[in-house]
Amino acid sequence: MTAVKPGLRGELTRWMIEPQAGVFVGNLPARVRDKLWEKVEREVKEGSAVLLHSARTEQGFAVRCHGDRSRVPVDWEGLTLIRRRLERKKR
Repeated sequence: MTAVKPGLRGELTRWMIEPQAGVFVGNLPARVRDKLWEKVEREVKEGSAVLLHSARTEQGFAVRCHGDRSRVPVDWEGLTLIRRRLERKKR
């Protein structure tokens, strides 16, 4: 997560560890993970958040994103790839 309120980060540290600022790691039940993600979506304003979790896919994980970000997940024939947004030059 980037540019989010400290209270949201504090809420997430109740369930996961934060080895680096904005990076949370944990092994949560799907219901808890989904409820926390709903909270993140509600509270992320100008910031951004990315969730990677295990899933029954070819890669073994799924990606969810919310907010302003420069990298966007794209499904390509069943694989999730990350596309970087190009910044357009101002004239």
